[in-house]
Amino acid sequence: MVVCKSAAEIEKMHRAGLIVWGALEKMRGMVRPGLATKELDECAEAYTAERHAHPAFKGYRGYPSSVCTSINNEVVHGIPSPTRRLREGDILSMDFGVELEGYFADAALTVPVGKISPEREKLLRVTRESLERAIEKVRPGNRLGDVSSAVQQWVEQHGFSVVREFVGHGIGTRMHEDPQVPNYGAPGQGPRLQEGMVLAIEPMVNVGGPGVRVLEDEWTAVTEDGSDSAHFEHTVAVTSNGPWILTRPRDAAGPCW
Repeated sequence: MVVCKSAAEIEKMHRAGLIVWGALEKMRGMVRPGLATKELDECAEAYTAERHAHPAFKGYRGYPSSVCTSINNEVVHGIPSPTRRLREGDILSMDFGVELEGYFADAALTVPVGKISPEREKLLRVTRESLERAIEKVRPGNRLGDVSSAVQQWVEQHGFSVVREFVGHGIGTRMHEDPQVPNYGAPGQGPRLQEGMVLAIEPMVNVGGPGVRVLEDEWTAVTEDGSDSAHFEHTVAVTSNGPWILTRPRDAAGPCW
């Protein structure tokens, strides 16, 4: 069942979202060759605790960390490690969620480690742009398929593929609520968007084919063909004034990340 939120509830989610934004921005500033991914996890935990919030992922279905750190061909759910160090030319996806006063927010971005190849630059740009195009469809009266198809069309137009096994989701008093938000589909299909719905939209885009597999740690998902993958996400509310990105400041300008 899809739960529409009141204006007061959405404000609470925005407060959680600002913590997610702040933590991801702080982590982004730390990214450099030689950094251990565990250091990012420690940063996010400290940042969240200082603001009297809770990391949403830690312990969720047994996940051991607060942040997901996925490198190069890792799609999602990479586990931070004290021995896994970033290298020049890598791309790093960071996915983070917060619970504050009973409400959740969730966001992700993929960043370069030092100077990256033109192909990786294109992957990051196209994935971010696909999220921006999807967010533009988050308006009352549109269909969920309008959001999903916006991602797929932009990604495939640029020669990449969208992951099928993992999708976005509704979010509110639980991390995962209805509806599921695939990154593929046909426009004009699916549930009609209503004011008060809140969606975590998260394109996961592969350079090669869409297939993924999960490693022996039972969490880290990688591309089947070993190609690179990127991941961008925001928590977005449907309002009468159009989409409201809850995981960034109201006055933020320019691209969504």
